[in-house]
Amino acid sequence: MKTILLTLLAIIPSAFCFAEKPNVLFISVDDLNDWAGYRGHPDAISPNMDRLAKKGTWFSQAYCQYPVCGPSRASVMSGLYFHQLKPDRLQVKDNFVEERVESMGSELLHGYLKNHGYKTMAVGKILHRHLPDKNLNMSGGRGKWDHNRDENGKQIESNWNSSKTLTDWAAYTGKESEMSDSKAADWAVERLQKKHTKPFMLMVGFLRPHTPWHVPQKYFDMYDPKKLSLPAYKDDDFNDIPEAGQELINDGYPRTEWAKKENQWQNILQSYLASITFVDSKIGQVLDALDASPYRDNTIVVLWSDHGYHLGEKNTFQKHTLWERSALAPVIISLPPSMEGEKYRGKTDAVVGLIDLYPTILDLCGLPANDKVSGHSLKPLILNRETEWNHPTLTYRDNSEDIGGRSIRDQRYRYIEYHDGSQELYDHETDPNEWTNLAPDPAHESRLKAMKQKLADHHIE
Repeated sequence: MKTILLTLLAIIPSAFCFAEKPNVLFISVDDLNDWAGYRGHPDAISPNMDRLAKKGTWFSQAYCQYPVCGPSRASVMSGLYFHQLKPDRLQVKDNFVEERVESMGSELLHGYLKNHGYKTMAVGKILHRHLPDKNLNMSGGRGKWDHNRDENGKQIESNWNSSKTLTDWAAYTGKESEMSDSKAADWAVERLQKKHTKPFMLMVGFLRPHTPWHVPQKYFDMYDPKKLSLPAYKDDDFNDIPEAGQELINDGYPRTEWAKKENQWQNILQSYLASITFVDSKIGQVLDALDASPYRDNTIVVLWSDHGYHLGEKNTFQKHTLWERSALAPVIISLPPSMEGEKYRGKTDAVVGLIDLYPTILDLCGLPANDKVSGHSLKPLILNRETEWNHPTLTYRDNSEDIGGRSIRDQRYRYIEYHDGSQELYDHETDPNEWTNLAPDPAHESRLKAMKQKLADHHIE
């Protein structure tokens, strides 16, 4: 009898642990494309994102729903396509997002969790500017861009001077400890060192590698610009791209032809990669704090970026476009030991969207589904890589100036339909760089029609 009692006492704490709602560590990385080391870029130094990818499920074909920061984040946090929010213009003010979601009878992601018993905490950039405080128990603020400045506090432009963008690349001359991402990491670490009596959602938004690519010199020193691998580039790539597609090239950013002529391309790559390594070190701080905390065994970790980024492909250095480089976004979801996370590690090539994060988090936390949101829970894919999955993902770009269009991506093809009716079609099995637009070729007419129908079926008013 004594042996039985001891056995039961040993089992009960574990059982209670399994019954607890899991915590959520929700890490957003601004303007991060698919260059982290775990994804295969030969030069990237990102040991912390790499180790997280090894512990969880990473999605090789996850796509944003809008390739610009504000609308993308509004979509993630609302669980709605940005056009479902029906903005009067390209409206990304955070109070607009919250008000619009509430007018539709729904809640932002963290508000939904708060109203289902979670403690919600946030620091850094989650929505575009800030998260409305009423759904937060604690906030560490958003932070700033950390430009290089002179002794009078005036912003210094080192390489690229544009009134339209923050683009610039140079070593940061201030103190690393005073940078916004450093402060965000420190704030998140402090939260993980505190005692929490309720399950929590801790949101940590890092600004780098968003422009300006200003990070301390030590991160630049990790990369020799002369030895960096250049991304795939074709100087006559635009020969078969409609004018409406070319309109999405933003003249506030450098062109690749300019960077080649001025010998700046590899310097830009060095700065972007240095920014990845910088933010990776901050992610590492937070992951280390989680591992050292009592919450290690019951915390889901979700890492995502709001969209991809061109680093010379398609003759530009920017987001905003409907091509693969802008639409493709990193997503990693790591389940804790309490959810037997060690069983669910590895890569999936299923086509998914950032729109799927909201329903996925509710599903993983065992909360009731929010029937107002779009997207699909990724839990079945996490638990079984062989799950049948056929959910093409929509990326679109519209504003009040009749510019942009919509794009649909399935397992093999990308189809783009611009505002003027012009089209692009790419076969990723044979053309991963999207160099050959198949839309004008009569031999691909049936595929073009099929993808056009998928776009029509998928679009939600």
